Amino acid sequence: MIVAGETSGELYGALLAEVLKKKVPHLRVIGIGGERMQAVGVELLSGIASAFGLTEALSSIKALKDTFKKASDAFRTFRPSVLVLIDYPDFNLRLAAEARKQNIPVLYYVSPQVWAWRQGRVKKIAKLVDRMAVILPFEEQIYRDTGLAAEFVGHPILDEMRQIQPDKKALKAELGLDPDMQLISLLPGSRPHELERLLPLLLETVKQAKLDFPESQYCLPFAPNTDLIQHKALIDALQHEGVTINKGKSLKTLSASDYAVIASGTATLQAVLLGLPLVVIYKVFPFTFWLGRRIVKVKYASLVNILSDREVVRELLQKDATVENIILELKRMMTDPAYRSQMQKAYDEVRKVFSDKHASDRVSDMVMEMAVWKK
Repeated sequence: MIVAGETSGELYGALLAEVLKKKVPHLRVIGIGGERMQAVGVELLSGIASAFGLTEALSSIKALKDTFKKASDAFRTFRPSVLVLIDYPDFNLRLAAEARKQNIPVLYYVSPQVWAWRQGRVKKIAKLVDRMAVILPFEEQIYRDTGLAAEFVGHPILDEMRQIQPDKKALKAELGLDPDMQLISLLPGSRPHELERLLPLLLETVKQAKLDFPESQYCLPFAPNTDLIQHKALIDALQHEGVTINKGKSLKTLSASDYAVIASGTATLQAVLLGLPLVVIYKVFPFTFWLGRRIVKVKYASLVNILSDREVVRELLQKDATVENIILELKRMMTDPAYRSQMQKAYDEVRKVFSDKHASDRVSDMVMEMAVWKK
């Protein structure tokens, strides 16, 4: 049983399920996820219901309760041989406690960001799960200090990236874009609150960018599980400005791009591993940001900056996330070779950390080592 609560985790769940089914063709995999997990043969008990931040979570409480009941009921109905929990800590740690009561082995894949905030969760996690598969190198020791078996397995986005053809021109053509024209990709995130706050900003950015970069084209890929109808007015406006819209093709879009404006999250690391110059943007509900500033212990929002311990890529957060600042950063990346060179050197160092790891394959082995196989 694989449980993922939001878009990035759902991708990791799909990659893991795909490898597991190749190794054990008769294997039955159930879980909570979305379209990508379903496409590789996972029997979904419920769809993902992501929320972020105190204010944003309130509207999702009923959906989360319903999903939790379906998941905990599945422990008794299906008796999964092993439970794989992917990130999404507030939901998944409660589920781990339920699995403990049923004597179901628990593998936690993708650690909550305990190094950033609420570090006290480490001891709680150690009591509730059997093994940890972590995707950032410094997370391994955090858990080992508690006595929990933890292993740095690499990052699963590399598993997806290895499947993509690296030819930018061919990818642009495949996406319906001009192969010979500079491409600026726009990635607003996948959570509902991210789209609500960042789509209007990106629309206004494109209007200005068309004046400043007339030789550029623009593409905005949505996550597979996005409800496009909910954002139809903004999507129509973006298309009216000439932005190409797609769904479920974020990695291909990034691979085809020359520059990117990306919401803080997994896509920023994808861009770094692809060597793509980018600017990071983010906006949350003001109270969520105010609270976060007081409890989050890291200086940066994006993984490349966290891993490098300096601002390799510009982070435009909250009031700094403006059209003017985004345009200025795009201009700097386009016109300053020394700036781009420094960025690429830092990218190379980050890439070395992950390049020899195959996360989905290693985690599938961990699952099979832990599974209580039924006779």
